[in-house]
Amino acid sequence: MAEERSLPPMLRRMWGREPVPRRGPRPRLDLATITAAAIEIADAEGLAGVSMAAVASRVGVATTALYRYVDSKEDLLTCMADGVAPEPPDPAGLSWRDYLALWTRAQRDILLRHTWLLSITQYAPPLGPRRLLWLDRALAALAGTGLDDGEKMNVASTLTGYALTDAALARAAESGFPELDQSGVEGADDYGELLAEMLDPATYPALSAAMRGGAMRGAAGWTEDADFAFGLGLLLDGVEQLITRRSS
Repeated sequence: MAEERSLPPMLRRMWGREPVPRRGPRPRLDLATITAAAIEIADAEGLAGVSMAAVASRVGVATTALYRYVDSKEDLLTCMADGVAPEPPDPAGLSWRDYLALWTRAQRDILLRHTWLLSITQYAPPLGPRRLLWLDRALAALAGTGLDDGEKMNVASTLTGYALTDAALARAAESGFPELDQSGVEGADDYGELLAEMLDPATYPALSAAMRGGAMRGAAGWTEDADFAFGLGLLLDGVEQLITRRSS
């Protein structure tokens, strides 16, 4: 029999698997309250404003008291990444494709509402109960499609990666690009015109033709929802083709 893994203390707390002391005073705080306070600070001030002292002050305890619940700021960030996730969308009555489109857009919207998440969830696999519930719902949506469990996991991770990338681009565009400050470029439309002037058609024949043909003309700013929907459609088309191959 494989040896049972020992969960780190923070994960035991997140999953409610820490032994409850039978004696002594009842704790004044809980992990959910601390996590909610840290999320409020991050939403208002960014991650730079989140410190053990700031969170302790918000919940009304000494900083040292906070360490009874959270061992480090890194553990606190792990809790925040999970605690900020709402309930996943309800799959009732939706096809796998419609559900995953809604699921992916909802993930992107969470990241755009809490942009500090982009700094701590880019590469980390989900560990907390809330984020793993999202993964569970994505896998459940693909039940009956003929995909194996590994393929379902890859579909979910690919769609999550797309939501992360698009949200990161939107965040960067909102902040502006210092490299373009002196060029007068304020959006994709201006960028296309700049490239049309710069590119040598002999060296960049396809790109030059696209820019001169107005591939970016009419874009408002750097990001548009239509672009997100287009990319999401491409990904889901690919999943649909994979399902068709498996069924045949």
